[in-house]
Amino acid sequence: MRAEPAEVSAERCDEVRAVIERVTGWAAGREDVGGVLLVGSWARGAARADSDVDLVVLTTEPGRYAHDGVLARELALGEVIRNRAWGPVIEWRHITASGLEIEVGIGPVDWARTDPVDGGTRRVVTGGARPLHDPRGLLGALIEACGRSAQVSSVPASLPKSRSGSGGGSATSRP
Repeated sequence: MRAEPAEVSAERCDEVRAVIERVTGWAAGREDVGGVLLVGSWARGAARADSDVDLVVLTTEPGRYAHDGVLARELALGEVIRNRAWGPVIEWRHITASGLEIEVGIGPVDWARTDPVDGGTRRVVTGGARPLHDPRGLLGALIEACGRSAQVSSVPASLPKSRSGSGGGSATSRP
């Protein structure tokens, strides 16, 4: 017999909302950030109590974030517990004091290119994507290029709406 997944508590939703607001506000103040995308279960509106938060930050200067302390310090995301590359995207996995895991993939802006869309990017986008910061419309174009199979949630009431731009985005390509 399989156990039912635990529902997400109001406290966890508040914590996720705060992370999203912090990252989105930070991105809006940075000229090098071309987009921030929420992907995975939170983007699909299917998060469980043990779901992590998956974000992709696209930048013109990915090397700027090559050191583990940069994001943790600037965004207060908790302790870095893992770092690895997924193609051109570098994953920084953090854990907060409450146990929430936050994965931030840092990649170049051209990761969102649409001619053609990379297969790994397409898999991530069609698995659930919601643009949080899209000042140039790159993420909206990417989601459009990935077709209507992309699972873009209507924004759950417990999470903030996108601050700018049209919908779309890419996430970390995983083998």
